[in-house]
Parts: sequence; C-alpha cells; structure tokens
Amino acid sequence: MDTQKIFNSRYRVDGNLGNGGMANVYVGTDTLLRRRVAIKVLREQYASDDDFVKRFSYEAQSAAKLSHPNIVNVYDFGQEDHSYYIVMELVDGATLGDIMRDERVLPEPVAVDYAVQIASGLANAHRQGLLHRDVKPANILVTKDDVVKLSDFGIARAVSEHTLGVTQPGMVMGSVAYISPEQAQGHDIDERSDLYSVGVVLYQMLTGSLPFSGDTPVAVALKHVSVEPPPIDAATSGVSPAVASIVARLLRKNPEQRFASATELASALREARERPNVAQPPGEFADAPTSRLGAAKVPPGPPPRRSVAPDLSDRRAAEPVELLERERHGPDPRWIAFPLLLLLAIALGYFALHGPIFAPAKTIDVPDLQGKLAIQAQQTLFSLGVKSTVATEISETVPQDRVIRQDPAPGTKIGRDDTVALVVSGGAPRVNVPDAKGYNVADAERRLQDAKLRFKTVDAYSATVPAGQVIALNPDVGTSVKENAIVTLTVSKGTKPIVVPGVVGATLDDARRRLAAAGLSLTVGQSTESDTVPPNVIMSQDPDPGTTVAPKSGVTVVLSNGPASVQVPNVVGLDPDAAEAALRSAGFDVTRAYTVDAANPTQKIALQQPDPNTPAKKGSKVTIYLSVSGTVPDVTGMTLDAAKAALIAQGYQIGNIAYTNESPVQDGQVVRTEPEANSSVKPGETVNLYVMRTNGP
Repeated sequence: MDTQKIFNSRYRVDGNLGNGGMANVYVGTDTLLRRRVAIKVLREQYASDDDFVKRFSYEAQSAAKLSHPNIVNVYDFGQEDHSYYIVMELVDGATLGDIMRDERVLPEPVAVDYAVQIASGLANAHRQGLLHRDVKPANILVTKDDVVKLSDFGIARAVSEHTLGVTQPGMVMGSVAYISPEQAQGHDIDERSDLYSVGVVLYQMLTGSLPFSGDTPVAVALKHVSVEPPPIDAATSGVSPAVASIVARLLRKNPEQRFASATELASALREARERPNVAQPPGEFADAPTSRLGAAKVPPGPPPRRSVAPDLSDRRAAEPVELLERERHGPDPRWIAFPLLLLLAIALGYFALHGPIFAPAKTIDVPDLQGKLAIQAQQTLFSLGVKSTVATEISETVPQDRVIRQDPAPGTKIGRDDTVALVVSGGAPRVNVPDAKGYNVADAERRLQDAKLRFKTVDAYSATVPAGQVIALNPDVGTSVKENAIVTLTVSKGTKPIVVPGVVGATLDDARRRLAAAGLSLTVGQSTESDTVPPNVIMSQDPDPGTTVAPKSGVTVVLSNGPASVQVPNVVGLDPDAAEAALRSAGFDVTRAYTVDAANPTQKIALQQPDPNTPAKKGSKVTIYLSVSGTVPDVTGMTLDAAKAALIAQGYQIGNIAYTNESPVQDGQVVRTEPEANSSVKPGETVNLYVMRTNGP
C-alpha cells in the first residue's frame, strides 16, 4: 500500500509493519489526535469474501470490548475504497516469537513473568465472554519495558503449513502447534482451551522447543489429542519443580484436569515464583504420570528393632508370639485363601477386557473413511483401537486433507492390532508464481498460463512503470500456490493524469501559480484587445477546466490587452459641452480643467490631453482645458441663475448665497460677489453671491 494513503480522512499510512496470512499491518498516524497507531488492513483477495470480512469485523468488535494493560487496544474500524481496516494501539516492541527466535530459551523468572501477564490479559477477556482461540508467540507482543500485550482476538488464520486447515461450523481453528486437544477434535471449547495454549507457549519459553512436532499439521494435531508431551525434567532442565508441575497441569488432555481459570493460573504462577521447590501434588491431576515430575524420594524408615534375646540359638526367640502360636496350630487359612482370591480377580479382569483365553481374536469391520478429514478418520480408527498410517498424495479432485482411499477397503474384517493405511489428499498440485513484473499484459498472461495458473487484471497508475506493463502480482512472485489458482496482475495505466484547473478571469501571475501547483505549465498563446476584459487577465484557456492531462503538460491561454486603441478627436476651440460629447462618443472618459488666459478668455477648449489625433485606449481619460480670464466676472444686476452660469463658465464654484435690501438693483438681482468683481482668483475657487430681496431676508 502506498505510504501517505489516508483512511477516513484521518489515519495516514506511514510504512509497513508486518504481513500476515489474512491482513497486512502498517505503522500510521492518527492525524486528528496526533498519535502513532498500527493499521491492520484486510488483504485485497479477502476483501470481497463476506466470511473473511465478517471475521475481520468480529476481531475489531471483540477487541474493542476489552480494556486491559495486557491487551492491545483497538481504536477504530472502518471501510474505504473496498479496503477494511482496524486501527490499533502501536506497541513499541517485538513479538514473543521474535524474542524466542533470538534467545531460544528464556530465563525462568522472565518466562513466568510473561505467563502471568498473558494469564491476566486472558482473564479479562474471559470475563467479557471472549475466547482468544489462537494464543501463540506471534500474537503476543512485548514492549521494551517487558509489558506483555495480547493481540488478534477472534481472527481466523489463513490455511498455511503452520495452521490446521480444518474448521467446523461456528469454530475457529488456531495454529496447530499451540492448539488444544478438544479444539483439534472439533469439540466445544472454553477458557481452559486458551490455558492449554498458554501451557504450550510456557513450555516453549522454558525449553526452547515445542512439545509436539510432525511432518504435517494433521500429525501434530493428532499428537495433541493422543500423545503425552515430553515432561520437563526439573533435575536436568534447570526448571523449578513448581513451574514444571504447572506446565504439566496446563497440558493435560482432559480440560477438567487443567486450571479452572486464567486467574487461578496467574495465582499458581505467582506462588511458584515464591516457592519454586514446592510442586503441586499429583492429586491435583490424578492421571498425570508421576514420572513427569520425577519419582518422589521416600525417606527411609526406622531400622528394625533389636531382638530382646539376641543370643538365643532358637530363631523363634526373635519372632512374635502370634507367629509362634501359628506354628503350634498350623498355617492360618486366611493366608491360603488370599492368593487364590487374588489370582481369581486377575483372571476376571483379564477376561473382562480381552475375553476368554481360548476365544477367537476379536475383529472389527473397517469403516468407510473415504472423503473424511484425515484427523477425523484417524480419530475414528483410534476409538476402535486400530492403528493408522497416513500418506499424502496430490489430487486435483479430492479437497485437501481428505481421505482419497484406504487399505484395507471398507467392510474388511481386521484385528485390533492391524493397521489401516490412509492416503490423504495434499490438494491440487502446487506451483510457484512466475516473475512477470515489467512484462506487457499479453506476455504476463502467457507466463501464468504456462505455469498452469489463472489470472485477472486490475489497473493502477504508476509514475515509474510505463502504461500496459505489470507493476505487481498477488500472490507475489515465488509464492507457492495451487494449480489453477488466480493471480491478480496489477497493470500500469501510466502516470496518473492531472485535472486542469480553471484560470479564466485570473491575472497572468495568479494563473501561472495555480497551474504550477497542479504540475502544469502556462503558455500565452495570444494577446488580444477586449472592451469587457481588463488588461493582463486570462480570457480563455486550452485545455478546458476539468480536462485530464499528463503531468508537466502545458496550458495555453489567451490574454487580454484591454480595450482597443483609437485616435483622440480634436476638440480644441469647441464649447466645453460639445467637446465632451465628441470625446465620450469616441469611447473616452472626459475630465474638465481650466487654463488662465487673460488676453483671450474665450471659455472654449484651448488645450486637451492626450493631444488631438494621438492613439489612446478606449475608456482612458481625456482632459480638456477651458480658456478663462482668471478674474471674477462682474455679475451685478444679473439674475441669480445668470450669475451662476457666468461664474461657472469662468471655472469658479458657487459658494454661499445671501440676501440683502440695501441696493438700488431690482428684487432678485445680484447685488455683488465676494471676492469682488475683477479680483484675481484661481479657477476652481468658491465665489459667494449677495442677492436683492425687498421684503428682507
């Protein structure tokens, strides 16, 4: 899985942590809480299998119920893009399997401490009604501070050489080296089945080896069912008698003879740590062989009492009076009857077990075992007192671990000491996945067909593998698989295309930044004038927004130069209103200004900028200058409106208007101005007016 992938917009994958038969585990980061986590992702080939998904979901739900220092915490479970994932506590340490691989035998104090913590975690799970079903070193994590944490609750292991490929409805099988007898037989299991697995783990920690091994998973499972484990000899192994007795009790075939609970086991281990030389009495598990713990030494009895008359020549002087009496009267009849009764009891017991001495040997009919699971077939024969041998044969028609044929044939009568030979299917022939990475699809498919494998393809983008070539195979190259198994070819679609962002309406600099951030370049294909788009703004682009293109592709844009340029009309000598109308019709924005020419105050346009007949952009500003005298005109006797017009024509602003009745002019006429008439005042200044009103203000 690519690093930097983020599940649920929260959990980022940072790197690979480990690979299992059913799921891969990655180290990641919870970006919301800013903490490191472990992310377990169901393998792609199982994500479409409802049964596997249910088991995976059950693991998350089961573990999420548990909160204990010796159990790995589960934080979240979810699905995204056909991937199912569990977010868990990231344990800074190694698995117990890794530790034992490096050290083989652990010191007894360390092994006992680990076992106590394992038992404490299981006790918590059992109180919640959950069985682990797969206690083994690979599922036991140990931190750098020697804190033990159990993981993988409720998960079913994929079938492999280390896992028994047999399941019953509603039952999950664990790794065969650590499986309990009742679990191997498909019987109901309870907390004591987990304790048996703890016993195997503790045995391995103390001795460096497993109690049972074999050539096939079935052979190992059968030993769990019917063979006593090699005892731990306290005298030669260095293991204390107390701990050796605990291991022996954990590995009893009958669950009733093991510890009743994980809590009881933890207590026994703590007591053994305090009293290492005190083994549990054999009465705790009566059918355990005494040789398992070594024969107890019986202290010698007191020496025989000396005779009261040692120097008597007659032997009878040293014998009890009762014996002397018996000699006088003859042998006691009880001593004659006792041996006869003993012989009779032995004979009756032998006849009960084996029948009369001269009866013909008992025979049985060989049952039909074809099609049965090998372990079930062996159990059937074992229950009948018949031995069995198992040979494996490749078969394309009979499922793996099921009996193909048997010898003698079903219904044959055989004696109890005879042997039935079972030929068991090893499944379809196996082949190794050939290397097809870098091949084109046709060649890769041909290689798989030559290897007698089927195939399917999925597409994926790749920045390094050209389009049409194989990026990866699943299962990976070199993996041993059955003939006709399906191998998934991941085929490159080439570099992932980029969606072109929209830059129309953006300035040239802004558009260049946007495209560069997307991994694209910008090219100005054309600059054109526009009356509607401001200059230096993108008018159009090619490819269009939303189009997908290859990385580093170019996007061509049309850039606006603004409005078109036209010649400025000549308005010199025109009245201001006429000049302004001519300029506006040509598309210009007009601003009035004034120039003082006392010798020729025409009040017409004396000057314009830009100059007449020069090119300028439409919409740009043209300033026209009116020729004025620069002195306040005499408006005395004019009406108010006429006075205002005369002042504006000379470039002045109208200020305050006041009324007076002290003037010879008629009512409503201007009496005077302020500043006074003919005063030198710059155009743009304000002039106040006084107006006659006969009736007063």
